[in-house]
Amino acid sequence: MNRRRFLESMAAGALAARAADQKKYLIVHADDAGMCHSANIATIEAMEKGLVSSASVMMPCPWVLEFAEWARAHPEKDIGLHLTLTSEWKSYRWGPVAPRESVRGLLDKEGYLWRDVRPVAMNAKPEEIEAELRAQIEGARQFGIRFTHLDSHMGTLFARPDYFAVYTKLAEEYGVPCMLPRPNEANAADLKGYPVTPEMLREKEQEGFRMLDRLITGVPGRTPEERRASYLKLLESLRPGVTQLIIHLAKDDAEIRAITNNWEQRWADYLFWTSDEARRALEKHGIELYTYRRLAGT
Repeated sequence: MNRRRFLESMAAGALAARAADQKKYLIVHADDAGMCHSANIATIEAMEKGLVSSASVMMPCPWVLEFAEWARAHPEKDIGLHLTLTSEWKSYRWGPVAPRESVRGLLDKEGYLWRDVRPVAMNAKPEEIEAELRAQIEGARQFGIRFTHLDSHMGTLFARPDYFAVYTKLAEEYGVPCMLPRPNEANAADLKGYPVTPEMLREKEQEGFRMLDRLITGVPGRTPEERRASYLKLLESLRPGVTQLIIHLAKDDAEIRAITNNWEQRWADYLFWTSDEARRALEKHGIELYTYRRLAGT
């Protein structure tokens, strides 16, 4: 999509959002699709039968083909790309999609993507970031995923201004929104510590990029009961505008327990966002589920 069409599309979305900014909209967004089978089946069930309105897929991960097959069969679903530059788990790892010789700064001594954001920012050049992101995006297109947005696994693309420039450039080039929090008081805490400044975000908003009024990256609690209480409190206090809530889903099985020690939170998220109680809470507080398609006005 050329720049003019991109900006026209974003402007149409901005007009629609302003007309409805006194309403409460919620993007219930499941990260990490494609990571493993447990995450896939939980995400698919939550999008088909539950209240998850959007998700994003990790292209470098071992189970991406399973999720891509479902995404091809459900092009109406709001599926984004969870652009991935880290591989954080102890024994369950993945490497880049791009040829290794073109992204050496992204590789740790074991040949996988770095485990955390800091070593990525210390070692990877922006041209390596762009090469890997393009490989992930083109891979998704090859698999037939009709992606509606881009976002960033572990926030890595907010770790350096030049990474952020690549991220927003690719969103514009491919004609889709990318996850961008509006630089306001509600998002101040989540933006603190990142080199992407409020001024940089305001510049993108002025250029026509669609912004989230509120980005919530997580809630307190580990057990199903603790997570349930946190989500009910969040829904009760939700403000007007478009809020994105990031969640992580999995079934309670041997696979997810072997991968990560935060399996219980993922299982708890699945339980709540497929429950009748969550549906009743949305109705009670006048909250409408939202998607990136609607954010873009498409």
